Parts: sequence; structure tokens; C-alpha cells
Amino acid sequence: MGKALIIGAGGVASVVIHKCCQNSGVFEEICIASRTLSKCEALKKKLDGGRTKIRTAQVDASHVPELIALIERFQPDIVINVALPYQDLTIMDACLATKVDYVDTANYEPEDTAKFEYKWQWAYRDRFKEAGITALLGSGFDPGVTGVFSAYAQKHYFDEIHAIDILDANAGDHGYPFATNFNPEINIREVTAKGSYFENGRFIETEPMSIKRVYNFPQIGPKDIYLLHHEEMESLALNIKGIQKIRFWMTFSQSYLNHLQVLQNVGMTSIEPIDYEGQQIVPLQFLKAVLPDPASLGPRTKGKTNIGCIFQGVKNGKPVTYYLYNICDHQECYREVGSQAVSYTTGVPAMIGAAMVMTGKWKRPGVFNIEEFDPDPFMDALNRFGLPWHESFAPELVD
Repeated sequence: MGKALIIGAGGVASVVIHKCCQNSGVFEEICIASRTLSKCEALKKKLDGGRTKIRTAQVDASHVPELIALIERFQPDIVINVALPYQDLTIMDACLATKVDYVDTANYEPEDTAKFEYKWQWAYRDRFKEAGITALLGSGFDPGVTGVFSAYAQKHYFDEIHAIDILDANAGDHGYPFATNFNPEINIREVTAKGSYFENGRFIETEPMSIKRVYNFPQIGPKDIYLLHHEEMESLALNIKGIQKIRFWMTFSQSYLNHLQVLQNVGMTSIEPIDYEGQQIVPLQFLKAVLPDPASLGPRTKGKTNIGCIFQGVKNGKPVTYYLYNICDHQECYREVGSQAVSYTTGVPAMIGAAMVMTGKWKRPGVFNIEEFDPDPFMDALNRFGLPWHESFAPELVD
């Protein structure tokens, strides 16, 4: 069918590469590109010999001319961006210059401010449309599958959806006193930023981790959940008919929060550069260097994740409540692709989103969020590629 350039060689990229190789009918050839060529070579070595031909390349994803040169050399049909969110715009610039489709898993954020917004990428809409290419934004799990779930609920069960609660629970235990399940820099920035929720046409800001509930998750049990800001609320607020309220909730253990509080108190989560022995260092980047690499957590993580959406709205004038969710087992993910479930739940949808664009099911010129396309083929692919979903019409609600 075609060729994909995969930019990034971390935990999520590893899952994307495994899944592209499982879907060799679509991905005949891939090129793994990263700043660290040895990481790309290690992934190639692990998966070479199957039906998907694998190449590798070194590239600085912050450098547009380098990206353009690589795209012109490899001639991919799509670029799958699983690099850092700071690099989204340079990769989009390179795709524009070479007229190649684009997909990512997380929205752009500037390196110097912890700000998660789509405005920078939405500003590319006209240029992508004029170039005749597709940019699919946020094809991970949240954002990503949560948007597909919303589109599916809207298409099949509601005339109007009035409220969405997005619930992200990770009941995995890696045995470390403190570690993050994905890029520590992104994870800690997300958690220490102010929270927000959408209500009646506007976003209401909250102090970090100040709103807490307990929710009893299927197969996981009761967990503390905290209200966070999350980027998919921004696009769902525009794309879901009748929406009045959206909240995003994530689980955190008391131990994690205690460690984080201490790190904050001593300035280790700061993104402001400090002078250390004549060098400028960013405390959070230094902390990232001393914490366990999320890609190394796979073999030691036990337990499950449960991520999904609770919808409330109306159909034919009657109230409807609907819960759509996925449960993922850390150890099963490790047995299959050598990663823990947090990387798995992001990497699988990245491959599916790219396949949707490559096969023409989701091919449309412009910049789009995932819920703007027909959810049904994506929902089928989730069941096929390792993220089966469950539904309930009488779920416990978040008060």
C-alpha cells in the first residue's frame, strides 16, 4: 500500500513500529528516524525480517531543512510524528513543503511555557487545504481514541451530547518510589499546570489538582481521580453537537503526589533555566535525566489501565447515559510488543490513524481533529489491533 516515515524512537514509537509491521498490508515500508540513530537501529534489529521493509535515518526534528531532505530522500506517503510536542510545527512545516500527509499524538506546546492549546496547529488549516494534504491531530488515546469514542457516541446513540467526563486510570505498579509512565518532562508539566473544565461555552480554570473525586473503575476498582486540563476538551467543545460540559480526570496515587509536591517545593519541576557552574540548565530537564526512562518500565509494570468517556445527553427527547472504555493490561502489552500499557494505548491509535489516512478512509485536505472523521472504521481497527472497547448504558457517574 505505501510508506510511512516515523519520527521518534521512544516507547510510543516502538509500539507504532510494531503495529505498522503487524499491518504490513498498509505499511509496506517504514523509515524510523530520530536524533539518536542507535535507537532506530535497535528497533530495526528487533523487527527486521517481516513483510514490512524497515529503514533508519538520523534527523533533528527541530530542524526543518533536515526534515525536508529526509522526506525527499525517503518519499513517504505519510509522516507519523511521535517525537516531542515541541517539534510538531517544524514537522508540519516540512510536510507542507513536501506535500506529505501528517499525523501526531499530542498537540504542539512551546518549550518555554506549559501551555496545551491547538491554536498553533489550527493556524495551518488553510495552508494544508491549499496543499491538498491531510493533517490528523491527536491520534493517541487521550487525545485520540477519546475523540473517536465521542464521535461514535454522537453518531450511534445521541441526538445531542450535553456532558462528557473523560476518565484516565492507570492502576499499574512499576515498583519505583517515583517514576512517570510517559516523557517525565511532558507528564510533570501537565500535572503541575492549572486545571480547567468546559462549561456553557467557556473554560473555567482551577488550581492544580484542587478538584478530586473517587471513581469505581470496571476491573480496577475505586481510584482517586483529579481534574486536569487536557487538549481534547478544546476540540470536542467545537465538534460535539449540543455540548455543555466537558471534564477530564486522571488517577494519581498519594505517593506520586507527595513526591511531586516535594520536587515542586525545591524547584525541580521549574522550566526556567538556572545558572549551574557556568552552564544554563532547566531543572525539569535535569530531573527527566535522573528519573527512570518510561521505556524501561515495561518489564516491571503490573496491573491495568482503564481509559474512557461517560456521555450524558438525549436521543428522541429521552435522556441517555453511555460509557465507552478500554481496559489494557501492562503485562500483556509487554509480552506482545515489549512496552507498558501507557505507550501501547498511545502507539496503537497512532498507527490506526495513519492507516485511516493512507487507505483514503480519512483523506481530506486540511487540518483535522480526530472526532471530525467517521469513527466506525477506527473503532473496528481498535478491536483488531489490541485495544478492544467495552460499553455500558448504566454507568456510575462522576458527581
